[in-house]
Amino acid sequence: MRTILITGPGGSGRTTVAAATALAAARAGTRTLLLGADRDDTLGAALGMRTGPGPAAAGTHLTVWRPDPAQGFRDGLAALQDRAASALGLLGAARLDSEELTPLPGADELALLRALREAALAEAHDLLVVDLPPAPRALALLALPEELRRYLRRLLPPERQAARALRPVLGRLAGVPMPAESLYESAARWDLELAAAEAVLADRGTVVRLVAEPGPAGADAVRTARLGLALRGLRTDLLVANRVLPEDAAESWLAGPLAQQRKALEEWQDDHDVRTVAHLGRDPRGADDLAALAAPGAGEDVPPPAPVEWPVTDRLADDGVLVWNIPLPGAIRDDLDLVRRGDELVVTVGPFRRIVPLPSALRRCTVDGAALREGTLAVRFAPDPRLWPSGR
Repeated sequence: MRTILITGPGGSGRTTVAAATALAAARAGTRTLLLGADRDDTLGAALGMRTGPGPAAAGTHLTVWRPDPAQGFRDGLAALQDRAASALGLLGAARLDSEELTPLPGADELALLRALREAALAEAHDLLVVDLPPAPRALALLALPEELRRYLRRLLPPERQAARALRPVLGRLAGVPMPAESLYESAARWDLELAAAEAVLADRGTVVRLVAEPGPAGADAVRTARLGLALRGLRTDLLVANRVLPEDAAESWLAGPLAQQRKALEEWQDDHDVRTVAHLGRDPRGADDLAALAAPGAGEDVPPPAPVEWPVTDRLADDGVLVWNIPLPGAIRDDLDLVRRGDELVVTVGPFRRIVPLPSALRRCTVDGAALREGTLAVRFAPDPRLWPSGR
């Protein structure tokens, strides 16, 4: 199943474009599921219908689903209390009733990830269109599966889990505390669920589609979002320029905004596959207005983007180094920081940070320097004589 993740700066009309994209695909005969992340029913407002926590038909070949993070939080905490019932009893702690639970920050993101995983595993649809939160929150959401899995591996390393079979013996030895069996089981279950969500994001059929209103603010937001997506290795297929003014507006008071839009569009077309969506002169409401936007769907006219690759170049013969090439379009040297931490590289660029494991060959090397040229960070690694195989 193909997946289109749609995001953009707040107020750019990303929800409207997501609804129009899903509707265009459905009318082309593709079985489409439109997934919303907003607690307010902005998706329903665009479609002209109410959406809720259960999948609902919104037309031929189109289904809409807006998960309820509050219910997901209550169900998850209730299940956690069931698994920890014995420990709570020993502590004399009282259970929390579902009626008194209020979702904590982050419940929305976790609910959307769970729904994304469930929708991707289902076979009832051919296309999944996801209306993500605004770009800053969306980038944090897309990073969540990888980051949480890394935390789990650090807190409960796989080699520690080998001691589960010896737990009854070790538990009798003084000074050898062992985590409860339920902790290992919960960690394994969380890791499996996060891995499934991470697999959806890494799938070749998953792309991110940016939506922005052409202009100075939109251009800055697109530049930042593009950098964050590149750091995560996520592919973008299109940049949708939304609310584009008609050319005849040049003879009115809209001449200034129109000139700004022209300049932004010219700059975007150098680096993106740009599709424009016209300004209707009103907020789109209902299927007819969404169809009038003529938003790009998921047909053959939208070519799949090239995969994001971080290749290692072998320059041992000439310069004695291996070079790891990391694409970071729009990165600024002053906002870039690198730290080698064991077998990982900590990359910080602007407001974004990612900890990535080194390829196996580079783990036997030391960092020899780095340079940023034309949107690509080239990190040089020199073989460590203590670890590198000696030549014959």
